[in-house]
This record gives sequence, C-alpha cells and structure tokens, in this order.
Amino acid sequence: MTGSEYATLVAHYLARRFGSRGLKVYREVRAGKSIIGKNRCLDILCVLDGTNDAFAIECKFQDSEGTVDEKIPYTLDDLRALPMQGGIAYAGKGFSQGVQHMLNASPLAAYCLPLAGQCESSPDTRELDHLLAMHFRWWDVLVGKKSPVQPPALQPAAPVVDRLVAVDDADDQPLLIVAPPAETV
Repeated sequence: MTGSEYATLVAHYLARRFGSRGLKVYREVRAGKSIIGKNRCLDILCVLDGTNDAFAIECKFQDSEGTVDEKIPYTLDDLRALPMQGGIAYAGKGFSQGVQHMLNASPLAAYCLPLAGQCESSPDTRELDHLLAMHFRWWDVLVGKKSPVQPPALQPAAPVVDRLVAVDDADDQPLLIVAPPAETV
C-alpha cells in the first residue's frame, strides 16, 4: 500500500464512521507553510458542520524499512507548529523500534488501520477514533456502552442515644452528657 492509498483508506473510514455526526472529510488540502517554509498539503482535513471546528491529519504508512523514519520527527514538529489542531495516523510494520516508540508515546499520533469498507470502531482504529472524539468533544465515543456510576444507597444514620452518665453533686441536678451508645459484644 502506498502512502496515498493509506491516506485515502483512512479518509474513507472517517467519512463512514463520523459522517452522520456532520464530519466532512477532505483529502490533500493546502494549508499555509510548513516549518521549513514549504507549501503545506494536509493529507486529511476533517471539518465539523455547524461549528466549523477542524482537525488536520497527516498519514504515515510504512510496511518495510525506508525513509519514513526520518519524516516522523519532522511531521510531529510541523504539527505542533500548525495553527490548528492535528495528529498523525500511522500503520505498518516498517518503522524502526525508536520511531515506533516515539509514535506510541506521542499524544499527537494514533495507530489506525481500517479495513476497506469499515465503518465501526475496532482495536485497529480506536486510537484515531479517540483522538477525534477528544478534539470534537464526542464523549459518547469514549464512554461507549458504559453506564454512569451510581452512588450506593445511603444507609440511615444510627440514632444517637442520650445517656445519663453523671449527677452534679453541687445541686443534685442530673448532668446530661451525650455519649455514643455502648458497643454490643
């Protein structure tokens, strides 16, 4: 699979998965300059109807050893400099161990390898689903089928029992002291 084919696969997945939420997915969108002054072309631009909120995605696929390793640190730096939110979608087994660790540790990177025609979340798409859900505030995507925590029913408080524990010798009046009930053994 080429890098362009991978980007198209991810774009189609996102359009199917989140199109019903009003997400429009665009390919190869020009967006200003990169950190080295070149014209930037985003692999994917996601725009949410009604809010015009957007999220840029750079796609990196590497199934054999190659030059993409050198591009990952640059891409992460360029995304940080982008004047909008964005991330990297990546897949493939050709990343070096160091770059794979860098991608796994980056909050801007998300593993994503959908199947052709896929429209539901899977372990191979979940990271990108969550990245978009956190950006667009789709909390139901994160929560899934979980139910909110319900506090346990309150237990009635044990009654406080007043016990006469002393008599004031000065005036023979009872001295009332509230004390906890004696424990039963």
